[in-house]
Amino acid sequence: MDISGTAVVSMRGLRMAYGGRTVLDGIDLEVHHGEVVALLGPNGAGKTTTVEIVEGFRRRAAGDVRVLGTDPERGDDAWRARIGVVLQSWRDHRRWRVRELLGQLADGYRPYARVGHAGAHDPDELLARVGLGEAAGQRMDKLSGGQRRRLDLAVGLVGRPDLLILDEPTAGLDPVARRAFHELVHDVVDTDGTTVLMTTHDLAEAETVADRILLLVGGRVVADGSPAAVARQVAGAAEVRWRAHGERHVHSTHDPVAFTRELLAAGDVDDLEVVHASLEDAYLEIVRHHESPVALEVTR
Repeated sequence: MDISGTAVVSMRGLRMAYGGRTVLDGIDLEVHHGEVVALLGPNGAGKTTTVEIVEGFRRRAAGDVRVLGTDPERGDDAWRARIGVVLQSWRDHRRWRVRELLGQLADGYRPYARVGHAGAHDPDELLARVGLGEAAGQRMDKLSGGQRRRLDLAVGLVGRPDLLILDEPTAGLDPVARRAFHELVHDVVDTDGTTVLMTTHDLAEAETVADRILLLVGGRVVADGSPAAVARQVAGAAEVRWRAHGERHVHSTHDPVAFTRELLAAGDVDDLEVVHASLEDAYLEIVRHHESPVALEVTR
């Protein structure tokens, strides 16, 4: 576990309790530069508490935490300027116009520009990047839901953050707006090298956007790996389906490659299909077994 500051986010033995109820029970995790990491888990699993500790908005009960090399409880304004946050809902600034709001925020970030760092984004360039160039003069209460989420992302990016935190970023969006938001996130990571830590209840979103998934259940990390690895290692065998001599067959196997080779070598095989376990299968399996004292291990 890296607590030296080289990881963007490092936690070791993180614990938190409310009213005698343990919410986080010894979490160890790392998030590295340029990664998109999604926190998944049922309600009450500790996702929001974990993110609030990373942001420095909540004090932990125990454990060691470093974000951008600093203990969040001791982070100053310059440290906070390196973190962008996109919440489910912002305080309502509906009377503000889009360009006006971003301009004010950009002015606030400029004193923290670092050597070799360009400081805040130009608001007009940023609005064009997130697809809101034509809406720059609109009041915020006139924006559609998809436009508002694009603006929320622009707010999170205006200070050119090293770490971007997304809390349920596409909740309530239609599929078209959700896909557009995902594309923007990928562009930010690929172009700017930004690290992203996100929470979501949407398994398809996690599978689409995240490089790694951390599943929190009962205040513990019970799985850590790529979406494919989580699905493969936790949910178990794949199904091989085929037709031979006019009859349909289904076989469950942990080595579908070897099994399909044997089928093809035997000949007279039609409609061959391999169905791997889904992330949803893995998620449900983990939740069913979350009271087990042995955490599920997932190979990245």
